[in-house]
Amino acid sequence: MKQNNAAQNYFDEGCGRCAFHATPQCKVNTWKKELALLRKIAQESGLLELVKWGAACYTFEQRNVIMLGAFKQYCVMSFFKGALLKDPDNLLQKAGEQSQATRVARFTNVKDIQRTASILKSYLQEAIDLEKSNAKVVLKKIEEYEIPAELQTAFATSPTLKAAFDSLTPGRRRGYLLHFSQAKKSETRSERIKKCTPQILQGKGLQD
Repeated sequence: MKQNNAAQNYFDEGCGRCAFHATPQCKVNTWKKELALLRKIAQESGLLELVKWGAACYTFEQRNVIMLGAFKQYCVMSFFKGALLKDPDNLLQKAGEQSQATRVARFTNVKDIQRTASILKSYLQEAIDLEKSNAKVVLKKIEEYEIPAELQTAFATSPTLKAAFDSLTPGRRRGYLLHFSQAKKSETRSERIKKCTPQILQGKGLQD
C-alpha cells in the first residue's frame, strides 16, 4: 500500500484537534506502539488509507470499512458495519449505547493486539466482503428515536429551532439525536444542544 502522508502525520503528531497536538500528552502518542500494529494489519488488507474526522480511515471503493482511533483509556479498530460481522471470538463491542452499525475492538497493550492479529485480519476480510456484496445495516427509523427532554424544551422555547431541525435530512437528525442522547448528564445534553443550535439553524449536520 502506498503510504498516505496525511495518515502518517496523524500517527506521528496526532489529530490536531486539541491543545496536545504533537506533544507527548497526545492520545495518539499514548498508544503509539499499539496503533502502529493496528495500522500494519489495516495496511496489509489492501484498503485505501485516508484521514477522515481527524483519524486514520480505511476504505474500499470509497466506502468506509474501518477506522483507527486513540482515546484516553484505550485505542481502537472500529468497524463501520461491525453489527453485520459474525464475531465468533466476541472481540467487538458497541462504540456507545446508541450505536447501531459500528462495533469496536478495544486495546490497552501490544500483547493483546499480537494475540488477536489473526482474528482482526479475518474480521477485516469479512468486512471487505460485506462491502463487495453491498450489505447494509438496517437502521432504526428517525421516528423511533426518543427526543431528549432538553431538546423538547429547546423546541418549545424556539419554534424556529424545531422547524429547522424538522427540515434536516433523517441522517442529520439521527446524528444530532445520538450526540445529544449519549451525554449522561442533563447539563451536558443542554450544553450540546446550545452549541449545535447555530448549525441546526443553518441546515447543517453535526459533521458538516
